[in-house]
Amino acid sequence: MTDHENSKTKEIFMAGWKGHCPRCRQGRMFRTWLKIQDRCEFCDLDYRFAAPDDGPAFFSLCFVAFPLLFFVVWLQVALELPVPLVFAIAIPLMGIGCLLPLRPIKGWLVASQFLNQAVEAGTEKLWSEMHARENIAKNPNNLEIS
Repeated sequence: MTDHENSKTKEIFMAGWKGHCPRCRQGRMFRTWLKIQDRCEFCDLDYRFAAPDDGPAFFSLCFVAFPLLFFVVWLQVALELPVPLVFAIAIPLMGIGCLLPLRPIKGWLVASQFLNQAVEAGTEKLWSEMHARENIAKNPNNLEIS
């Protein structure tokens, strides 16, 4: 891995972990816990490119829920706990364990999309047309179509 790739990876993880703008690293990426800003308040980065979709939930389930599930099963088998106690331990553990990493994962995906200039194949024209219609709807006096 080259130094450029290492620095790019570090930038992606730091922007995602801290929830900062991937371009200027000063603005906030999130408006609320999981809602992405429309634009960066410092560098005016338009976040409409960001489409993490179900990625954060998928990665949270794969990397958090499965290990926690194996831990809960081990706990049940090794300690022979009563089933209601296992549920009392497992449900909060799984809920909190899966919800907490959603924001950093979503931030990592958005920062990765920006820094890698990720665009779905064949959809660039569709996105630009959709954004042009959205811009006209927001500001009907400005009839300039990009």
